[in-house]
Amino acid sequence: MRSVQRTPWSRLGRPDPGLLRDVALVCLAGGVVGVSFGAIAVAGGLPVWVPVVMSLVVYAGSAQFSAVGVLLAGGGPVAAAATGLLLNTRTAAFSLAVAEHIGRSRLARLVGAHLVTDETVAFTLAQRDPARRRAAFWVSGIGLFTVWNACVAAGALAGGALGDTARYGLDAAFPAVLVALVLPALREDAGVRRAALAGAVFALALTPAVPAGVPVLAALAGLALHGRAPGKRKEP
Repeated sequence: MRSVQRTPWSRLGRPDPGLLRDVALVCLAGGVVGVSFGAIAVAGGLPVWVPVVMSLVVYAGSAQFSAVGVLLAGGGPVAAAATGLLLNTRTAAFSLAVAEHIGRSRLARLVGAHLVTDETVAFTLAQRDPARRRAAFWVSGIGLFTVWNACVAAGALAGGALGDTARYGLDAAFPAVLVALVLPALREDAGVRRAALAGAVFALALTPAVPAGVPVLAALAGLALHGRAPGKRKEP
């Protein structure tokens, strides 16, 4: 009998229901923010194609909001692109963290590099074995990319019909879901709690003095405290 050749997708592993539930929640929150982004961009005077193409090509929520904010404030395209590039520098480190789980073919690495976000990296590294990590990356990456772009297009087409998106509290949906996802790690690991608290304090202190998005990058300084347990005795 001829052996059946397994496709790359068959080697991804089967995502567990908990992962699918978490990905669905983040997709829901991301979709809400995507609608808000598309509506804000068009209501501010930009053509419909600008947020749509930006979401397909750039695909980075914080960078997109910042770039559109610069454009709507009267800044030029160079300043907008530079702002988005600065906020996206963190993805370079993220890519290194998940590179071995994306795949070995050139196509997989090319597509996978475009899907690297804070959320896909978090979902990937939360899994215990390589097969599930690869499955988590592709399931979350494709899901988030599809939902984000569809919702940005919907928000852009709606334009000013939604009015002031801030009154709906759309900007709070995404952070709320992320907080819910990280709560189990905060409860279980004292090192994570110390790092998160230090990063939050550092980011809040810098918020009034630096551009939007920079405090998030600065919060990574809290990682220096991860794993350091004061007064912890070594086991014999």
